[in-house]
Parts: sequence; C-alpha cells; structure tokens
Amino acid sequence: MKRRNFLKNSFSMAGMVGVSSLPFANKLDIFSDHRTIAGQNNFKIKYAPHFGMFKNSAGEDLMDQLKFMAEVGFTALEDNGMMGRTPEMQTKIGETMTKLGMAMGVFVVDKGGNGANTLAAGKKEHVDIFLNGCKRAIEVAKRCNAKFVTVVPGDFDRNLPIGIQTGNVIDALRRGAEILEPHGIVMVLEPLSDTPNLFLRTSDQTYEICRAVNSPSCKILYDIYHLQKNEGHVIPHIDWAWNEIGYFQIGDNPGRKEPTTGEINYKNIFKHVYKKGMAENKTFIWGMEHGNARPGKEGEQALIKAYIESDSFEV
Repeated sequence: MKRRNFLKNSFSMAGMVGVSSLPFANKLDIFSDHRTIAGQNNFKIKYAPHFGMFKNSAGEDLMDQLKFMAEVGFTALEDNGMMGRTPEMQTKIGETMTKLGMAMGVFVVDKGGNGANTLAAGKKEHVDIFLNGCKRAIEVAKRCNAKFVTVVPGDFDRNLPIGIQTGNVIDALRRGAEILEPHGIVMVLEPLSDTPNLFLRTSDQTYEICRAVNSPSCKILYDIYHLQKNEGHVIPHIDWAWNEIGYFQIGDNPGRKEPTTGEINYKNIFKHVYKKGMAENKTFIWGMEHGNARPGKEGEQALIKAYIESDSFEV
C-alpha cells in the first residue's frame, strides 16, 4: 500500500483512532525514510495551517509542528506573526518548509494599516509607517520564502468623504506596490468583519481598489469567513472578483472554526475554485485562519477529518 494511502486510511478508521494512539515522535518514525515528503492525504488544495493548530499532537516545538503538518498532508503554512519572530527563527522556518515541500502563505505586514494609523486619512506619518513595514517585510519574506503579505488599510476617517478616503488608500497602496513588486511579493488586501469601523469591508470595494492600484503586487485576500458575514453570496462574489483574487482564507460561520462546523458549504466552494483555477492553470494557497472546534488531540483529529471530508469533491 502506498504511504499516503496508508496514512489516509488510518485517519478514516474508527474516527482516526490511530492518530491519537501514538506519540508524535513515534508517528514520524513509522515513516522515517520519507519524513521530508509532504502529501499523506493527497489534498487537492494547498491548505495552510498555522502554528498552534496541532500543538497537542506535535508538541510546542515549531519545527515538530511543521513536520506533523507535512505528515498529515498539508503543503503550506501561514503565520500572521512572522514579522515578530527573530531573523534566525524566520530562516529556520523557511529552511524547514523547503525540506518538507511546503509553501509559505501570508504573514501580516507589521503596522501595515490599523485604527491608529489608517491609510484612509491620507496623513504622511501614517503612510510612512506603512511603507516602512513593506520594506521590512521584504527581508522577512526572503528568509521564509514568502510571496504574500497581508495588508489591512485601517479604519474609516469619519471626517473625510468616502471618495477622498478611497483615493488616499489607493495612493498609499500604489507606493507600497512599488516597493514590493521588484521582489515578486504580493500584498493581499483583506476586507474584514470585526468592526464596522474598518474601511475595507467587501470584495467589490477591494476589487475596485486593486484595479485602481493596477499592480501585480496588489490583490485581494478573500477571507470567506469575513466576507460571508459582510456580503454573503460567496461563489458569485468570487467569480466577480476573480481576476483580482490572490489568496483565500478559511473559517466557518458562526464560530470561525474548521469547515463542516457551521453553515458554509466549503466542499462546494473548494470544488468551484479548484475547477475554475484548473481551467486557467491558476492555483491558490488557502489559509486555515480559524480555531479548532474541539479541544485537545481529539479536536485536532476532528479538524483533519473535516478537511479530508471537505476536500473529497469530484472534479
């Protein structure tokens, strides 16, 4: 039996009892001759967990967590806090992912735009903070082999008309794109649902801004959890914004947990984007930016099982 099929079958048997019955080190020893090969579940999509998602199964060590992700079959990682890690750790994460055959997803541009320094205000000091973050992100991206960085423009400036605010955001993002584009780095703009004070709220608004910036280094981060809350009608909105989408993130609603725990039909969404991407030779990283619905190892096993189920669409 092929190694990836063996692990996939062992997950599906008895609710994946085999995963929890062995310590992490022993699970790796079963496959010690192929530890650096990702793809045990042969997922169709490049899902990207984050650190801490499997700490009960893999332990606290970040490299052990990466190895566990790869053994399960996940072929990417995202780490919002990468810019806050030491250069040595950033390099170690990048080197380990290369050995494991994993791609780096997004990390957040530090102070790239928030309530305290919103790009909508058009203030030089706010824009300077953002541009400095873009410059520092380049060195971080080189260490961990990243191609995508998350940018959130910040809050509304209630003292300015919306068109003026939009123009201010576009101007700032154009300057950021000029910094990132020579290095092949894409800032992906994330519309959020956390508070009505946030300037960037919908995919069509973000599409309009990306078209105005007019750079391959400025695209949409389509976080399905946030956009299902803000605008719904998910698949049509994906189609409308398709040419400006650079990255996806996952989270079911309500609860912001793994697929199958809420009302969003992720199997259909995954299938739609996968088939549409195949027709255009276009692939995406899908960041697993959500919590675990259940605690402990059992919750981590349930999360893996949810992704196996959601990825089991026919093409």
